[in-house]
Amino acid sequence: MSNQLTRRLALLDDDAHRALLGQGLRGIERETLRVDRNGHLARTPHPRALGSALTHPQITTDYAEALLEFITPAEHDIGLTLQQLDTIHRYAYTKLGDEMLWSESMPCELPGEADIEIANYGSSNIGMLKHVYRRGLALRYGKAMQCIAGIHYNYSLPEKLWGVLLASDGIPQERRTALRDFQSESYIALIRNFRRYSWLLMYLFGASPALSTGFLRGRQHKLETLSDDTLYLPYATSLRMSDLGYQNDAQSGLTPHENSLESYVTTLMDAVSRPYPPYQELGTKKDGEWIQLSTNVLQIENEYYSTIRPKRVIRTGERPVQALCRRGVQYIEVRCLDVDPFEPVGISLETGRFLDAFLLFCALDESPLINVGESAIHARNFARTVKEGRRPGLTLTRGGEEVALKDWANELIERIRPVAALLDDQHNEGGVHAASLAAQQAKIDNVALTPSARVLEEVRAIGSSAAFGLKQSELHAAYFRDGALMPAEKMLFDELTASSLAEQAAIEAAPGPNFDDFVAAYNSSTLCCE
Repeated sequence: MSNQLTRRLALLDDDAHRALLGQGLRGIERETLRVDRNGHLARTPHPRALGSALTHPQITTDYAEALLEFITPAEHDIGLTLQQLDTIHRYAYTKLGDEMLWSESMPCELPGEADIEIANYGSSNIGMLKHVYRRGLALRYGKAMQCIAGIHYNYSLPEKLWGVLLASDGIPQERRTALRDFQSESYIALIRNFRRYSWLLMYLFGASPALSTGFLRGRQHKLETLSDDTLYLPYATSLRMSDLGYQNDAQSGLTPHENSLESYVTTLMDAVSRPYPPYQELGTKKDGEWIQLSTNVLQIENEYYSTIRPKRVIRTGERPVQALCRRGVQYIEVRCLDVDPFEPVGISLETGRFLDAFLLFCALDESPLINVGESAIHARNFARTVKEGRRPGLTLTRGGEEVALKDWANELIERIRPVAALLDDQHNEGGVHAASLAAQQAKIDNVALTPSARVLEEVRAIGSSAAFGLKQSELHAAYFRDGALMPAEKMLFDELTASSLAEQAAIEAAPGPNFDDFVAAYNSSTLCCE
């Protein structure tokens, strides 16, 4: 262990501070396609019975109209978070009729591009802005990409904990940075360590080694054929996170920004304000209709598809980059997790426990700055793992040398072990984090236990990625439909549905500028970080 990690663990193990570890927050955003009973993309609008996709706090849509997104409230314990996620699923199933939720990250069999509906959010300016942004995504990446689903894991530590760490760092009072700045830079340091080690998450939790042939839409690829309707890579862990996912030439030019919040914000501000010639040729309108919000490298900050983001809850009318500028980093969002097709809600409690230990390790350990060359190495290690993570003898690059993935993974598990022990000391259920660590160790020892290996085994047995996805979707649908909601839970969601529809109606009835002026004002606010 590093000196910093040892010192910080001892500090947090003190009776005066141990309770702080239970005061952070966890939240999950789970994306999932609506499909019909045959496992084909649902062609129906977002069910009105689920409320307004624009204003509902827990049930919305992502990029495609059929791509639901479930958002849990923030909880202090991931166990409670997953209970909330389970409840959202059960409520949704009471309103879906014959439709089901797709069980995998990679899409079901999709119709032609013209028949994939982009998410609609009503007639208000803000609703149209969200819709036009998605038109731009379809233009830039294709609609099939807008049907990929994932799990986003939101994680924060309490502000009091950052204050304890700041006071213990041995910096004289007069030279100490403001707590807000220390917290922001500490989260950025967490992100740097995440870049170093996130390949481990792809090995342990990647669950998309195969996909339906039609997804690629004729794009060139180096995948192998498993059957008439299925392509795969024999040692892949997550094709979703490979170069088959959200990638394009415009984003590939963005420079590393892991070394400070200022450099991160500067990178995004540049990308949302710098024209990109191929997008300029397309323009923002076609036949009088908006087709994208701007012709810049990014339309908005969220178009940058990073595996992890620093986040701050935004206020009404505020841009994400403005919130970060004004109030600093509040939490981080992990975005690289595949939907686990063996779990009804897409992620297991065991996975959540390991993520908590992994992310706390990333936050507490030393985190040197990353230069351009090192950033490229981290990206290459990640790319190797998503495409070849289960290959026997696979090596990754560390400190200028090649090291076996399994050896490095074992070392990381040992470094995380005292962090898991510390979490277990303050947790009501003894040993849950250590047990999760043991489950991950088993996957390192036996590659057949990884989700990607298990998925591929099932796909081979059935002969089709789509058939496997349909089978799991049917199992999960039966699971949720067999378990009724408590009356109070149903009443709460019914109230959220009604209030969200009323809120959207009020927004649409309120006076406002025309849409062209609204977009101009929105775009001009990009660089305002007062």
